[in-house]
Amino acid sequence: MQDLIKQIVEMDRKAREITDAAQMEKVSSEKEVAEKREQIRNDYLERARKRIALNEPNERAVAEAEWNEKKKKIAELSSKLDDLYTKNSDTWVNAIVARVLGE
Repeated sequence: MQDLIKQIVEMDRKAREITDAAQMEKVSSEKEVAEKREQIRNDYLERARKRIALNEPNERAVAEAEWNEKKKKIAELSSKLDDLYTKNSDTWVNAIVARVLGE
C-alpha cells in the first residue's frame, strides 16, 4: 500500500514538473513571438523609411515641374486677360453704363 501511495505521489510530482515545463515553454514561446513580431515591424519601418528617402527627390522634382507648368499657364491666362481688358475696357464700360441707365 505504501508503495502504491509512493508511486502515485511520484507520478503526481512528475506530472507537475511536465506541466510546469510546458507552461514555461509556452511563456518563452509567447515572448519569442512578440520579439520576432517587433523585429519584423521595425525592419519593415526601416525599409519604408529608406524607400521614402530614395523617392523623395524624384517626387519633389516632379511636383516642382508640375508647379512651374501651372505657374506658366496662369501667367499666360493673366496676360490674355490683361490684353482683353486693354482692348475692350472702353466697350465694356460703355455697355455697362448703357444697361444701368436703360439705354
